[in-house]
Amino acid sequence: MKTLTSIIQASELLDIIQHEKIILIDATNSPNAKENYKDKHLKGALFVDLNSQLAEIKSDFAMGGRHPLPSIQLFQKTLFDLGIQKNSHVVIYDNFNGANAASRFWWMLKSIGHENVQVLNGGFQHAEKMGFPISNEIKNVDNKEPYPIEKWNFPLVEINEVERATKDDNFLIIDVREKNRYDGKIEPIDLKAGHIPNAINVPFTTNLNSNGLFLSPNELRMKYQEIFQDRKAENIIIHCGSGVTACHSLLAIASAGIDMPNLYVGSWSEWSRNEKEIIN
Repeated sequence: MKTLTSIIQASELLDIIQHEKIILIDATNSPNAKENYKDKHLKGALFVDLNSQLAEIKSDFAMGGRHPLPSIQLFQKTLFDLGIQKNSHVVIYDNFNGANAASRFWWMLKSIGHENVQVLNGGFQHAEKMGFPISNEIKNVDNKEPYPIEKWNFPLVEINEVERATKDDNFLIIDVREKNRYDGKIEPIDLKAGHIPNAINVPFTTNLNSNGLFLSPNELRMKYQEIFQDRKAENIIIHCGSGVTACHSLLAIASAGIDMPNLYVGSWSEWSRNEKEIIN
C-alpha cells in the first residue's frame, strides 16, 4: 500500500470511497455537535466526541488543562466503539478544517502507530460544496477486536519541561492561538489572559490559504523551515489553549514532511492556572 498523505482532498475522497472501505469520522466539537451530526453529516460518517472520547477531562483544569489526553485504555475503547483496527483507512473531518478536533484525533491515531489516517481538507463545508453525499442515517459499527495500543509515541512535554524551556535559548515555544489571545487583549475561555514567556505566536490559521484550505506541502515546508531555523524537532514545543488546535499545526508540519515537534497538551489552560509567569 502506498504511503498516504496526511491531508486528503474532498475530490479524492469522493473517488476512493466508491471502491475502498473507509471509516469516515465526524470529529466536530461544538455545543450542539452531536445533534447537528444526527441532523446531517457526510454519508457514512461516525461521530466521535472530543470531551468524552478524545480527552479525559478532570475536575481541576490545573491538572492537565481542559482536554488532557485520555488513558490508553479509554482510547482503546473508543477505537473499538468506532470499529477501527490496525489496517483501517480512517478519514476524519470537522466543521473547522481540522482545527476543531479532527487534527487532534489524527495526532492520537498517528501517535499510537496507525498509518492509514488522513484529515479531510476543507472539512464538512467544503465536502458538501464539492457534492459529497449528505445523510442523517446513523451507520452501524462493525466491531471486531480491540486495537492493540501500548503508548503515545509522538513526543509530549509536561508543564515543568515547558517552564525550563522558557529559560533555554535552544528551545522554540510556539503558541498557535489567535494573536489577540496571545497578546492578552482577550481571553474568552481561560481565567487569565496572556502567553507563556518566550513563546512566539504562529496562529494555526496561517496554515490555511484564503479559501480556508491547507497550504500546499511545499508552502508549509518553506513556512516552518523559516520559523524553526534549523532547530531539531526535540527542541520545539507546540501548544494552544487546551492541546486541540495545536494538533492543526502539527498536522501541517507533518504534511510538510518535517519531523514531529513536542506537543504540550496542557497548553495555556493548564499553564495559566498554575501560578506560572505570564506575559501580556
